[in-house]
Amino acid sequence: MRRLATLYPDEVIAGILNRQERKTATGERFTANQVGSLRRYRNIPRFQPPAEPPAGEVVTIRKAAQILRLNTSTIHRWLADGFIAGEQVTPGAPWQIRISDELRARVVAEAPPEYLPMLETTMKLGVSRQTVLQRVKRGELQAMLVTQGRRKGLRIKVINPQPTLFEQPS
Repeated sequence: MRRLATLYPDEVIAGILNRQERKTATGERFTANQVGSLRRYRNIPRFQPPAEPPAGEVVTIRKAAQILRLNTSTIHRWLADGFIAGEQVTPGAPWQIRISDELRARVVAEAPPEYLPMLETTMKLGVSRQTVLQRVKRGELQAMLVTQGRRKGLRIKVINPQPTLFEQPS
């Protein structure tokens, strides 16, 4: 309740608790009034929108898909893979995705030549697809999504490949 109250008004909190199938002390579904009463009883401050919001617009998954011209399933997959960051305060709460210029720059019509398709990246680095995705998630590799043409998909910038046995290091 404390984490939810910092981000959402009482009626949204009631919806989240109901989606989690939580019940009141008397076994009823939550309403905004019950959440407000519980919040006041526990001395939890009411939600106050920030005076100066951080850079970028916070949107739902559906709105992010519209802005980036992608399917919602792609946004869900990206959240799971860690390609984009999203916040969900508690299970059942709506996802919040901050649409920034940096995120928009990751979705392009054509990638620069130094960005390789996933298959070429895995072969060049000698690791699995999952390892590449983990490195993207940790920020060790840069990635972008190509949205047009025959070869749509994720492109990864291979920064520092290991030289093979017969190659001279540069």
